Amino acid sequence: MPHVIVKMYRGRDEEVKQQMVDGIVKSITASLDIGEGSVSVAVEEFEPERWNEEVYLPDIAQREDYLYKKPGYKP
Repeated sequence: MPHVIVKMYRGRDEEVKQQMVDGIVKSITASLDIGEGSVSVAVEEFEPERWNEEVYLPDIAQREDYLYKKPGYKP
């Protein structure tokens, strides 16, 4: 615990994704006062034209009650 899933557009290189994951892990371990061994992070990449159908509708629009940070856009 916790497990974080980052969903984003396809196209960033592995170094950029690893830097992002390192930042997420650092933030979680500091804010929850836990060790890195307790955190897992997955990255799922999507084509931009599939974003609304595969991410926005099922994970954002239909789950707004779970969002602590809502996006500043609507498709």
